[in-house]
Amino acid sequence: MKNLLNYTSEELALEIQPKFRVQQLFQWIYQKYADDFSQMTSLPKELRERLGQNYHFKSLECIRKEESKDGSVKYLFQLKDKELIETVFLPMKKELRDEKGKVLQEAKYTICVSSQVGCKSGCSFCLTAKDGFKRNLEAAEIVEQILYIKREKNIAYEKRVNIVYMGMGEPLDNLKNVAKAVRIISEDDTLAIAPKRQTISTSGLAKQIKELGKMNLGVLLAISLHAVDDELRSELMPINKAYNIAQIIEALKEFPINQRKRLMFEYLLIAGVNDSLEHAKKLVKLLEGIRAKVNLILFNPHFGAIYKRPSMQDAIAFQDYLSSKRIVCTIRESKGLDISAACGQLSKKGKR
Repeated sequence: MKNLLNYTSEELALEIQPKFRVQQLFQWIYQKYADDFSQMTSLPKELRERLGQNYHFKSLECIRKEESKDGSVKYLFQLKDKELIETVFLPMKKELRDEKGKVLQEAKYTICVSSQVGCKSGCSFCLTAKDGFKRNLEAAEIVEQILYIKREKNIAYEKRVNIVYMGMGEPLDNLKNVAKAVRIISEDDTLAIAPKRQTISTSGLAKQIKELGKMNLGVLLAISLHAVDDELRSELMPINKAYNIAQIIEALKEFPINQRKRLMFEYLLIAGVNDSLEHAKKLVKLLEGIRAKVNLILFNPHFGAIYKRPSMQDAIAFQDYLSSKRIVCTIRESKGLDISAACGQLSKKGKR
């Protein structure tokens, strides 16, 4: 059977006529959160029966859910072939109302999705790497992670969320399906999550960065840099042996970005490894000429880790130096640490 979540509306209109039925069908799935074709009462009974015989829109089963004290939720999903992935829901801001009930601040949410079962990159600081690589996710399996959480959290269609492709896997190693997922979830008839609300994170696959740039999807791009010289980066991230820092920077200079936006660089601070003032100085020099924003992430410990989390004092000193050189720099709060849901802690085997 075919998975409806693999289709854009234009593609599905080639199989289901008249075209307005596709719009109705997608509204039931993505906006009204229908669980079954039988609930889609605006569709003719004959069409519902035909859909049930030829299509489905469920490929994930949630087999465990863990909630952090900060409100983050980690979902362990089982796929049709029994493989496992993890997805994280992150509440970024709470809704605030005045005494009359008027909304003063809208709630803001981010969903961190996986793009692969396991990962090929083999980064030494990441728990996902310990699982090895099994396979790429289909576009539908990526889309359903978002749909499931929006439905489970009862987040209305018109309430937008931010999507970060920063879960398990290297998104650009699965570029075809990730790009397809971006197109699907950005459609008005589906989840209507604009590309500017979607961030693709990569460990630096220079060739695929260029390919993504040519697609001009309008997504934001985040580069997991984590080191300022090739020797250390190759130690932390073996993928650097294939695409070194110079190649990555060259590819980034060609990447199309909105004039009001910046290229994001993720820099994982590891105690005694890459968190000194000398490293900060080299990072400033490396990013010269690039409209960059640097997100500093304190290493998140996990079972079997050989690295240590740096002190907040050292992180602030690193941030202050970058800021003094007019580089936008933030220390990113690690949400979900207590349920192993933070960066580098996701695993297809669940919590460890």
